[in-house]
Amino acid sequence: MGVARQVETTSQANTVLIISHDVVGSLMAGPGIRYWELARVAARHFRVILAAPGPLDLDAPNVHLWTYDPKAWASLAPAVKQADVILACGDVLDCFPALGDREIPLIVDGYDPHTLETLALFSGSPEQESRHQRRERILQLQCRLGDFFICASERQRDWWLGLLEATGRINVHTYAEDASLRRLVDIVPFGLSSSSIRRTRQVLKGVWPGIEPSDKVVLWGGGLWEWLDPITAIRAMARIREQRSDVKMVFPGTRHPNRAAVPEMPVLQAATQLAEELGLVNQSVFFGDWVPYNEWPNYLLESDVALSLHLNTAEARLAFRSRMLDYVWAGLPMVVTAGDSSSDLVSRYGLGETVGYEDAEMVGWALLKLLDLPLAHFASSFQKARESLTWERAAGPLIAFCRNPYRAADKGARHRPLWNADEPERLWADQQRELERLRSLVQGYESGRFIRFMKWLRDLRFWG
Repeated sequence: MGVARQVETTSQANTVLIISHDVVGSLMAGPGIRYWELARVAARHFRVILAAPGPLDLDAPNVHLWTYDPKAWASLAPAVKQADVILACGDVLDCFPALGDREIPLIVDGYDPHTLETLALFSGSPEQESRHQRRERILQLQCRLGDFFICASERQRDWWLGLLEATGRINVHTYAEDASLRRLVDIVPFGLSSSSIRRTRQVLKGVWPGIEPSDKVVLWGGGLWEWLDPITAIRAMARIREQRSDVKMVFPGTRHPNRAAVPEMPVLQAATQLAEELGLVNQSVFFGDWVPYNEWPNYLLESDVALSLHLNTAEARLAFRSRMLDYVWAGLPMVVTAGDSSSDLVSRYGLGETVGYEDAEMVGWALLKLLDLPLAHFASSFQKARESLTWERAAGPLIAFCRNPYRAADKGARHRPLWNADEPERLWADQQRELERLRSLVQGYESGRFIRFMKWLRDLRFWG
């Protein structure tokens, strides 16, 4: 039976290579923030190299920054040569499948359900099928290459266990090593900073045109993606405006900073168009571009209530809304749609209100309710949540693996996975060969060979 192969270590700390598929810098979205923060935590224990496409204009003690070109292995290979452990997601493995062919333990980061996001993003478009097929190939590539898999919640872990079982990675070897399978799949969610949030300057009230110093600000953190629901938020604001003119909703980051990889989505146009039709643009609803990472605390601290609304899709079941951790960091009460693991945090700690899907009336009511409550009402709840949701706690399983890295138990065994990346093509070829054989047989029947053969058998029996 296979046994996990422990990688020999020396007295010197291991070198951990964290490869981000998204930009890391002053302007970055959830993936870049995740790898930046994990790198900073890991650097307290190991030598860390953080690689990302494009320029890295941030700085952290003990984190070595590395820029690579996704189309050029040579730009990343020298960093790989230094690594004792590698952390990467599917997009990186798609660019550099050679990462899985080396004797370096590979951590696959599966926190983002890209396949489901892609279905939503390209829904109804001519390229949806091809885009989804590519995502499936990447997903299967991850399952095949990883030694250790991390995800963001227990829901996601259940999903990954199903994926790994379907692709043959849950087998006699991995089960014998650890019946809980935590050595194969464990949880490393998003976290929040253990340091106190600080304001450096005024950015919204009395600064953003149309927002007065005495106004109440409702903050939509993060971008406008197809699986989210800004439409209901805007309809709720139309209801609130009928009662109060001092409530303003801000979408400060509507366009992804890495627009080459994540283009502007149709929901942005739909949201701005609805706000214009309702007469809310620059009156009650405000749209920005993207907020620099070091400015984000200022937006959080000037807001009074936060929002996270999504649609009723499979993506919501698996998603982990990273910006909601920022709300916790700032002690910002929130209104969230039920159905994702992040909303479970709101209910567990009492951090705000959960609402149903696309219920503008309920969203409006919940916002007004929270705006009438003093922040002190939530202080103890947020304190408990902050203590349990830091990046240091979140990164625990990652740090443990990097301290004693290993190859997966079935990697060293003579184990043939149930599925591999070439399987669809092989099955298709087999089907085509069988179809061709049947066609030839039918043609033979049609040309009379079968009849002549039966006559020959009859004559043979007669003369015999």
